[in-house]
Amino acid sequence: MRVVLAEDSGLLRESLVNLITHFGHEMVAAVATAGDLRTAAAETRPDIVVTDVRMPPDHTDDGLRAAIELRRGRPSLPVLVLSQYADTASLTELLRSGGAGTGYLLKDRVADGAQFVATMCEVGEGATVIDPDVVRRLLTHRDDPLLRLSARELEVLALMAEGRSNAAIGRELVISDVTVSKHIGSIFTKLDLIEDQVSHRRVLAVLSYLRG
Repeated sequence: MRVVLAEDSGLLRESLVNLITHFGHEMVAAVATAGDLRTAAAETRPDIVVTDVRMPPDHTDDGLRAAIELRRGRPSLPVLVLSQYADTASLTELLRSGGAGTGYLLKDRVADGAQFVATMCEVGEGATVIDPDVVRRLLTHRDDPLLRLSARELEVLALMAEGRSNAAIGRELVISDVTVSKHIGSIFTKLDLIEDQVSHRRVLAVLSYLRG
């Protein structure tokens, strides 16, 4: 894949460049500010953007804002966001920003280089991947509709929030694909998520799970 990377820490940026290129991907730009991220992505049209949340100039959520802005102009652009902390608001906004591949990982995950690059590839191919630690940290921030779900349905939804496929959920919980599909259908019903041509029910279910 052709990658644009935005990370203001020079040491981490260099490490990520070496890691990503080691696994055969092309680093078309590696920048240190949100403004440079916008410019690089517009000029190179990468296959994926990997960006830190907090970047210059304001060192708040500039990287996230830049990624969301790029998504407005190119809704099919996959985005993988790296964060030092679990931030419910930024995660929710990122998930709402488009239907392309979306990832939200804590920076600790970079230590496992092969897994990090594998996750980047999943996001580049259109998957939604959320750091398992983020999911666990947000377990207490649930909306009331989730109280309608059974314990098993909550387990299924938690694995959905981690970006697991139906088959992967079945393997984790040792249940059949048919049973997984039934649980997911029940989750959609209990969360009042009606199928239509605009909303993606799987993403909306995950948003309901994470919002607090």
